[in-house]
Amino acid sequence: MEARLLGRSWLEALVIAILLGAIVRAAWTPGARWRLGIVFGAKTLLEIAVVLLGATVSAGTILGAGPALLAGVVLVVCASIAVSYGLGRLFGLPRRMAILIACGNSICGNSAIVAVAPVIGADGEDVAASIAFTAVLGVAVVLGLPALAIAWEMTPRAFGVFAGLTVYAVPQVLAATAPISSLSAQIGTLVKLIRVLMLGPVVLALSLLSGRDRAAPSQRLGSAHPPLRHLAPWFIIGFLLLVAARSAGLIPETLADPVSRIASGLTIVSMAALGLGVDVRTVARAGLRVSLVVTLSLLALGGAALLTIRALGLG
Repeated sequence: MEARLLGRSWLEALVIAILLGAIVRAAWTPGARWRLGIVFGAKTLLEIAVVLLGATVSAGTILGAGPALLAGVVLVVCASIAVSYGLGRLFGLPRRMAILIACGNSICGNSAIVAVAPVIGADGEDVAASIAFTAVLGVAVVLGLPALAIAWEMTPRAFGVFAGLTVYAVPQVLAATAPISSLSAQIGTLVKLIRVLMLGPVVLALSLLSGRDRAAPSQRLGSAHPPLRHLAPWFIIGFLLLVAARSAGLIPETLADPVSRIASGLTIVSMAALGLGVDVRTVARAGLRVSLVVTLSLLALGGAALLTIRALGLG
């Protein structure tokens, strides 16, 4: 049935992998001996898949995005931060937590939360509450977006932009777009990378506006300067290096298909580990207000993404 609808057979493996992982986790809590392997599978393997994707992307794809798309991404990120922060304050969340949720939702999930937290003087409880909902909602987005692409009859390019503007993490963009097409994965990753690059200016702006020096030392979380790895993760650098190598002709075009297949295989394995690492009970622990703010913020981000796609004439 799936092959008739989508013309592909491996989407089922992707979905089944993550659902089986989540079902197993609901019935069994992995002990300490399993955690390193689960984290490696859910995070590192997926990051490697993102790096490999760079070998299939040429500079022509990036340049083809055009300045209009770049401006659209910047506007969506800025608008999303403002709307998410406003929702957080409207629902009575503390200012720091509202900022963390706004940046995490609008830029790159947990990485943005961890990078922003020391700049605004957020404490550990703020950070924990902000990221508790991300894992469960992130999985839901990865599973739901391909179905939306089919239901709305989105073109591969339009869906790539939509996923790149709404999915939390770069590796999750690959997981969400790979079932649709390689073009969706390439465009989605490119758009998401632009979002990630917004983290630097946002952190700089917050450091100038937060008035952190007035915060009590006991409320601060670490240093005011986020680690460089949160601003430029290794897999993003690796992705860009392979894009450069492909554009310079150092990677033959004949390798694009096998590399893409390897990346797809790693993604399937990673989805099983990601499902195994998700505890749906984190939704309850996050609290109703945080859950509502994060969910409504994501819906607002999706609406802004759709408006951007229409404004750019992508269908």
